[in-house]
Amino acid sequence: MTTQARQTDVSGPDSPQGGGRSATPSRLESFIDAMIDMGQTGQIFGEHGIGKTATFFTHIERAHENTELVYVPAANLTPDDLLVNAPVRDAHTGELVLRQLVMSQLKPGRPFVLLIDDSLQAGDTIQSQLMQIACNWTLGEHDLRALGCVGVFLTDNESLAETSARRSDLALLDRMVTMRITANDTAWRRHLAAKYRPWDLRPVFSLWASLSPALRELLSPRTLDHVLANAKEGFPLRWGLPLVDGERLRLTEPGADGRPGQNRTAEILDRIAESLGVPNPPTVPDPVRQVVRAALRNRWTVLLQGPPGCGKTELVRETVREGLGRDALYFSLPVTNVEDLCAPIPSADGTLENLLAAKFTGPEPKAIVWDEYNRPKDKAAFAKLMEITQEWSLAGRRIANLRAQIAVQNPPYHLGRKLLVARNNIAQATRFTASLEVRPEDIPANEWLLAHYGQDAETVLEWWKHDIDDDGRAWITKRTLERLIKLHRRGLPLEMATVYLGDGEYAPVPLTALMDRLKGRPVTGLRELARDAAAWESRLRRTAETSAEGTDDTDVVHQILANAELSQLKKHRAVVARFVALLPPKLRATYLVGASERQQRFWTEVFVGLRGVR
Repeated sequence: MTTQARQTDVSGPDSPQGGGRSATPSRLESFIDAMIDMGQTGQIFGEHGIGKTATFFTHIERAHENTELVYVPAANLTPDDLLVNAPVRDAHTGELVLRQLVMSQLKPGRPFVLLIDDSLQAGDTIQSQLMQIACNWTLGEHDLRALGCVGVFLTDNESLAETSARRSDLALLDRMVTMRITANDTAWRRHLAAKYRPWDLRPVFSLWASLSPALRELLSPRTLDHVLANAKEGFPLRWGLPLVDGERLRLTEPGADGRPGQNRTAEILDRIAESLGVPNPPTVPDPVRQVVRAALRNRWTVLLQGPPGCGKTELVRETVREGLGRDALYFSLPVTNVEDLCAPIPSADGTLENLLAAKFTGPEPKAIVWDEYNRPKDKAAFAKLMEITQEWSLAGRRIANLRAQIAVQNPPYHLGRKLLVARNNIAQATRFTASLEVRPEDIPANEWLLAHYGQDAETVLEWWKHDIDDDGRAWITKRTLERLIKLHRRGLPLEMATVYLGDGEYAPVPLTALMDRLKGRPVTGLRELARDAAAWESRLRRTAETSAEGTDDTDVVHQILANAELSQLKKHRAVVARFVALLPPKLRATYLVGASERQQRFWTEVFVGLRGVR
């Protein structure tokens, strides 16, 4: 619940060209004004992401002077948020009596409009409270008109995939004025045109309008906003498409039989990028760090989904610490209670006030990491979490100086096995500006292992890179690699470090080659190349004199350099430069492809140093 206006402005008239403001109000704005004038409860249905809620925030502030908007996200409410019975001392008798306390936001001290958003997603207890408000403008023993209420509105999406109830009681339905709207009834085009100046978005709007209704619903204005935000940062445009139940949303039209038809995702996103004159890269170097930094710059909510044990959370916390100059506020959802976030208490003025956890208060810059995002402890805690991620508020109070929110989760399936994670719907999924599917290779956890475990880490990583196949590497996470090193140092069987599957079965990864390496079997890695640099340099020189394409010796050196970590390359920089000078140019060029900024800087310096050397 909040009474503060959002930053976006989607109210007012709109046109496909994204033109300027007109004196004619939008259809939704006209409806809002009429319901307030008549004192009627208004009910608005429309697809998610078309600007229903944001229109209320901007229009009430602009068109109704000295009137506040009290926003109640019904899907995020718990039973004690609106009304609670509590003992208070009677002002006349001094005795303790039981009295119904109402949420403090419903007593703002001036006229207010009450907006109940996602009302059909509330639980049964909340539904009863909300329906009393909608029908009679009362809550318990409190008359909202006496408190200053001048309008009550309910907004929602009728899709059964997103709601938990349907209104069918005629006695209830007979008390409201209902309007169904589409994206053309809000001013989202004008808002995006202003937000992304100096881009000319008219070609993008024309493209959107040319799509079928089914595709326009999938590529909602909110999702299109996220696609544009990622394009502005130079990220892959698909990051703006939400992850629904762990799968990237596909822009497909339904076939005649109702099943998904042709997947037009790549085509549509490429056409948007072409209209904007920007690239649509398949990926970017160091994607996790880049998107977290963008979140801190732009006040984004970001979702990172990746397999367990690859180092997602630690990298996020490290990047936030570097960018913010302080640690992120960290919450692990499986152990987060409602009381860890806020708690309602009676206040001196006879209202129900929510105390926020101390970490949410204060003017210092903040970023929140929601770990195990799709494994909430209970629905009540997740409801509060949804308020923060969707509205950037907690119990109706804005969190001061909140710069970014990063949610981290596992996919529903990994290595053919189902993980115990919760499902989401499209409305929840589209709240994230960027949604990434993180691969283990996107996380520079190898450097951390090398820094903490030295030569043992080098040996284990060489085994992981060269001795097992892709399936084996999927089973051996960076977390598992650390356990392997620790067990080796204690002389314990390495098998115990791998994932235990039950009935005496461990992860199907052979460990013989690793045990041989740890016992000192001769192997070839960067460390070994450096020890015998003269001999390998001689081999490469002979090869360079006889073949422009290289030989097996060339391939060995190239593969070792390509797989080496940056710290290893820096440690053996002089040897690396001698070897690279003798490699075919086409192999040297591959070291820059997909490399992080720091790796690219290293290789650029090496290549510059090669001028005149052969």
